[in-house]
Amino acid sequence: MKTPPRLQPLLDEGLIDDVLYALMSGKEASVYVVRCGERICCAKVYKDAAQRSFKKAAQYQEGRKERSSRRARAMEKGSGYGRQQAEASWQSAEVDALFKLAAAGVRVPTPYGCYDGVLLMEVVRDADGDVAPRLNDISLSAEQARRDHQTMMQAILRMLAAGLVHGDLSEFNVLQDPTGPVIIDLPQAVDAAANNNARWMLTRDVDNITAYYARFAPELAATRYADELWDLFEAGNLDPNQTLTGVFSKTAAAVDLDAVLQEIQAASDEAAARRERQQHPSD
Repeated sequence: MKTPPRLQPLLDEGLIDDVLYALMSGKEASVYVVRCGERICCAKVYKDAAQRSFKKAAQYQEGRKERSSRRARAMEKGSGYGRQQAEASWQSAEVDALFKLAAAGVRVPTPYGCYDGVLLMEVVRDADGDVAPRLNDISLSAEQARRDHQTMMQAILRMLAAGLVHGDLSEFNVLQDPTGPVIIDLPQAVDAAANNNARWMLTRDVDNITAYYARFAPELAATRYADELWDLFEAGNLDPNQTLTGVFSKTAAAVDLDAVLQEIQAASDEAAARRERQQHPSD
């Protein structure tokens, strides 16, 4: 195939040897299957900020720490240099999250590195050696849905124990390989302790995943993993190896109206986004 312009520098530098085919093109990035020596990899090419449609990016970037005070000031001012640095920060966030989560035992594609806005990582495959499907493209038995749902809740626990919330988790960014679900698409991952939106993002992640598996095992809809997870997090009692129950009971406290309204708006936004994805599945 014709080499995409953004991949040409990697070919020139010998970081990749051949572009085999385009895997998918979404609103945030395009993904290609490439050859690096004898290894077949995915090359995720991030789109420029002007081309992306990811909404409310500032909510996701809240709490991210910049090592350079000069970069941080430029990003706050929105200068040309600052916009470049913000873009680099957005791209590096996924690489950092992948390495961190892989080390924490979360099933994510193995990252190999990020070069000039291109993330090289493992190709997740199905039992036939083809690229693994997204959850949205498969059906499950009730038994497998219960098992994989528990696996995903434990994965979210491990993410939270590592200090991260995915922030955009759904059946559209989880792949299914022969041994179970693999989490992908992490440029918007947030710092659970430093981001004021972390709790409702975690709740939305859990609710999205639970709603998917509840299609096949309806009783899962009654579980309360998000409340259980956040309660453990706030209490400082998170153990990445503990077994979650999905059961939660706590004495009612004063209602935080702002938080309730925020969650309602987030749910409305997610429902609209879900409808758009279903109408345009190729994205």
